Amino acid sequence: MKKVIIQGIAGAFHDIAVKKYFGNEADIVECPTFREQFAAMKRDPELFGMVAIENTVAGSILSNYTLLRESELKIIGEQKMHIDQHLAVVPGTKIEDIKTVESHQMALRQCEEFFLPYPHIKLVESTDTASSAKRVAANKNKSVATICGDLAADIYGLELLAKNIETNKKNFTRFLVLQNQWAKDKVQTQKTADKASLVFSLPHREGSLSKVLTILSFYDINLTKIQSLPVVGQEWQYLFYIDLVFDDYLRYKQSIDAIIPLTEELKILGEYKEN
Repeated sequence: MKKVIIQGIAGAFHDIAVKKYFGNEADIVECPTFREQFAAMKRDPELFGMVAIENTVAGSILSNYTLLRESELKIIGEQKMHIDQHLAVVPGTKIEDIKTVESHQMALRQCEEFFLPYPHIKLVESTDTASSAKRVAANKNKSVATICGDLAADIYGLELLAKNIETNKKNFTRFLVLQNQWAKDKVQTQKTADKASLVFSLPHREGSLSKVLTILSFYDINLTKIQSLPVVGQEWQYLFYIDLVFDDYLRYKQSIDAIIPLTEELKILGEYKEN
């Protein structure tokens, strides 16, 4: 049985993502923050990790890019999952009873439009959706509600007052499956890999990024995402996080060899199967 550490508790979307990727037999290890999750995986190479990296509505979780780059973890897979957000309440609560809705910041952002007709309701950020559901259920206060998935509501005994309240119904989150690169029994993905994630910086010269993209195009490498983040302490210098998909692993490796001389501090964050 694989031990998989998540940010959050039972019923969180990370929990659901683990079940979809590893199956119901995975042993979930709960962790309060992403930083502590990464630290735990560094201490225990036997742990796998499931980490949200981007959402189609709320965008990228930028801090997780930094944690990944600075860690000794490798991406070994991904799980894309449709996110259904529900307004969950203590049983018997009516919408006019609610004064506060607490949930993870991304869940709140995904559902802001639902609350426009209810200006009396205050939206409050919390650590994660499932923890909020557990707290609302324990307090039995009808003036406080939460936004969470149906699994969390079911686990903690909350009633779904309104279902699918997310603004964009094409609401997907992409999760990364991580493993310590020093793990004894590493998951081998090279034979089936058709996607890779990289990070690099570039010399501050005209056309430096364009040259990299031209080479990738020459090798028939499809760029599916590019995310830039500033290098702390270095004015106007940026790190570029990119996702690539490819049909030919050998040509992909040749493309990496070709762009290395044009980049600085290139690091392959993982090679894995696209989900």
